Amino acid sequence: MPISPIHIYWHVTLFPCASERLALDKDMPKSSPASVMDAQCPSRLVLERIADKWTALIIQLLSKKTMRYAELQREIGGISQKMLTQTLRSLERDGLVDRKVYPVVPPKVEYSLSRLGRTLIEPLRALCRWSEKHLPELQANRSRARAQAARDQSAAA
Repeated sequence: MPISPIHIYWHVTLFPCASERLALDKDMPKSSPASVMDAQCPSRLVLERIADKWTALIIQLLSKKTMRYAELQREIGGISQKMLTQTLRSLERDGLVDRKVYPVVPPKVEYSLSRLGRTLIEPLRALCRWSEKHLPELQANRSRARAQAARDQSAAA
């Protein structure tokens, strides 16, 4: 059966990270494994979401207990209301966070990790621990780099 423009459009739209964009099996497209190295692969958007610092902090807090918005904002130093709202909405849309609204006045809303969100606890906890453990070394490296840049700049002048 010849490949029509509809088949091509359908395959590229549904399987943008497929290395063989036109691979068909019984007239149905077949995808390759997702690759964050492929600029067109939606998995890169997933990586962007979960690698975000606010996401990591929210996941860490919600891994301990269900929380309300104001409680999250108090616990996460430096996060603006706008950023917290945007991040929670994205996490909810991606199915990583569940949002429960209670029919009371004033409104009561609670956030908790979904089943999928709970799968991120350990990887993100490890990343947070690594950041804390290696902070002194990273700070020393940055300090040396700044000092070297200053020496290079004064030598060039």
